[in-house]
Amino acid sequence: MSKKIGFVGLGTMGFPMASNLKKAGFEVIGYDAFKGTYDKAKAAGITMVDTLKEVAAQADEAVISMVRDHAQNVEIIFGEGGLLSAKPKGKTIIVMSTLDPETMNELGKKVEAESDLKLVSAAVSGGASGAKAGTLSIMTSGPERILKSLRPYFDAMGANIFFYGEDPGNSQVAKLVNNMILGINMQAVAEGLKLGNHYRLPQEELFNLLKVSTGDSWVARNWKDVAEWTAATALAVLLKDLKAAHGEGLTHNIPLPFNALSSTLLFNAMGKEKPDAH
Repeated sequence: MSKKIGFVGLGTMGFPMASNLKKAGFEVIGYDAFKGTYDKAKAAGITMVDTLKEVAAQADEAVISMVRDHAQNVEIIFGEGGLLSAKPKGKTIIVMSTLDPETMNELGKKVEAESDLKLVSAAVSGGASGAKAGTLSIMTSGPERILKSLRPYFDAMGANIFFYGEDPGNSQVAKLVNNMILGINMQAVAEGLKLGNHYRLPQEELFNLLKVSTGDSWVARNWKDVAEWTAATALAVLLKDLKAAHGEGLTHNIPLPFNALSSTLLFNAMGKEKPDAH
């Protein structure tokens, strides 16, 4: 009999991740607040249930949370009818949402203080395309023994799995580091293209140079896709992470001047598409 893994949050990222778990041979017990996803999920072979309590009760050893933010994680775990209402024992909540490091650490402490559950963090990078292809980079942190036992689930969803120590918030720091470097590199490529365009250098030939020279980067190799990012999609997420990294720098007295500059330039570049302040 295949293992049952709970999965909460079957949105743009969560649905393909859950589907890949199903394809890998796991029975996925799914729940989403938006009932419009249920038909699609059922067609993919995911067992959809009506309550979070059922998810926690039916999962063999772990429940994955892929909801949007801290408030939603608190609601699905501690809210009325949430995961804890099933009074599960010896299971693990895998938070794959993006939270700030301290918030993730506090969430882990709260789970352990109020239940017989453990919490680990597994931040992801790779976007919707990586989720669909099963090639996500998954940054994990928490008790190493538990994470090793959960490795088959991660392998079903990602191509590269990393471990960053015992504190759940550590995986979130790793994601901030990655996205901070991404944001800075985007500005570097854009600035280089600006100079090249002034001299009417053929842009395609510039990228041919970068890809085989010291200016190479993921951004340079994927510029056609990056140039299509908008404030309604990836740019808003990136800006949120740049702001979070800036906040971490201020909190811990770590100078991150290029991050601060990149977040300002990115915000200005959005023009009329700028996201609402929150």
